[in-house]
Amino acid sequence: MLVLPIKKKWFDMIINGEKQEEYRELKPYYHKRLGNYFINHVIDSNTKKVLRKMDTTTKEVIFRNGYSYNSPSVRCLCILNIGSGKTEWGADPNKEYYRLSILKIEEVRNVRTNEAKK
Repeated sequence: MLVLPIKKKWFDMIINGEKQEEYRELKPYYHKRLGNYFINHVIDSNTKKVLRKMDTTTKEVIFRNGYSYNSPSVRCLCILNIGSGKTEWGADPNKEYYRLSILKIEEVRNVRTNEAKK
């Protein structure tokens, strides 16, 4: 499962249903992190070369407000695409990002009460 840290402002907006996308910059670090999780490797039968293609199926992603295992977290079903984002959700204008579109919130974990909400 992919776990990504997120700032409290964006974390709260996701939990409240206000924010439906999370953005990550198009940098080598995220090429590798997101690519390994969301991109399928397909072998071309003619050339035997490995082809990469975006996986359009939903994947579980945990957004964690902090770096500790016990930090507040939300487990979501997401799909990945590339494109511009909304400035009110933290994107810079005229800039492309990896966009994690949040389709469904599966679980919210609050550390203070140490309970899982579904």
